[in-house]
Amino acid sequence: MEPTRLVRLRRATVLGVLAERPGIVELEVEAEEGRARALAYPPLVGPVRVGDRVVVNTTAVELGLGTGGFHLVVAVEGGPDTDLDHGGRVMKARYTPLQAAVPAVEETHRETLEGAVLGLRGAPVVCAPLHSMVAPIAAGAKASADARGAYVMTDGAALPGALSELVPRLREAGLLDGWITVGQAFGGELEAVTIWSGLLAATEVLGAEVVVVADGPGNLGTETTWGVSALGSGHALMAAATLRGRPVAALRISFADPRPRHRVVSHHSLTILGRVCRTDVNVAVPVLEEPERTAVWDALRAAKLEDRHQLVEADGRPALEELGRRGVRVTSMGRGPAEDPAFFLAAGAAGVLAGRMAAGSRRYRDLGR
Repeated sequence: MEPTRLVRLRRATVLGVLAERPGIVELEVEAEEGRARALAYPPLVGPVRVGDRVVVNTTAVELGLGTGGFHLVVAVEGGPDTDLDHGGRVMKARYTPLQAAVPAVEETHRETLEGAVLGLRGAPVVCAPLHSMVAPIAAGAKASADARGAYVMTDGAALPGALSELVPRLREAGLLDGWITVGQAFGGELEAVTIWSGLLAATEVLGAEVVVVADGPGNLGTETTWGVSALGSGHALMAAATLRGRPVAALRISFADPRPRHRVVSHHSLTILGRVCRTDVNVAVPVLEEPERTAVWDALRAAKLEDRHQLVEADGRPALEELGRRGVRVTSMGRGPAEDPAFFLAAGAAGVLAGRMAAGSRRYRDLGR
């Protein structure tokens, strides 16, 4: 019997380079079906130039996927051999054709991680169900306490960290002070094998006062309760608690999303906090105008979340003002703060709350000196 084929591979010619940023190149290629956009990761496939013949994975375009609607370069025909330029031995994207060896913090900072007997030492850890929420969370932490922040990118969505256009902009704007890719995700400034070691590296190696945890871009949803990659946020909240951090849940809220499952409080957040996360956490609830404020609180109380978690109302506006001051524009599902204010205010509120918590810890440490 023929094996089931999982990918569609085609040969193409590189016509031009559309854009470049660290670790990734956007190309225009031409295959039998015509011209298309393609992404190449030079750290994986080597250098790619105009005129090169490449093998591309066209599966996402074939399926008409929105967030994955581009080809991916698998190999450059006749390209130069490449070699490792580091001593790392931890494999990510393991046992796939493009598995990559990285120098992980478990190798480079073993003594530091093993010596962290106090864990995260009470550092707030904000866990969000969407990549776009990282921006207002980071901005909120800066606005409320000028807190040093690090982003831990999990592997529930994109594995290559270079796919994120948002993280480089946040680093350039000074809203993030470092980032780590964990699990099978790779390409961060630091690499970690698990969420636990990634969290420890954020505080012990990067010196973060606030840690933001979220998948990379391109979350997977199936319109089912349990088939949603965002549910990993619940596991991250529990990891933060296990390591003696203070977990903070960022709510996914919207009054602009046309899909009923994401209106008011998304079923993602309700499932994460009601059925996945098994420890009590701080839940940031944004300050909203009526009748939206009542609608959100009614949804949270109907799910009995007030009985299990600490629901804390916080004003997310300072986060959006900080994004504006630093010239960072962010959208989610094509909508920005003007089109979907509640969504961004909710994420910003989580950052503001975490910043306040970090400032309190800072004052406590200062008093103990």
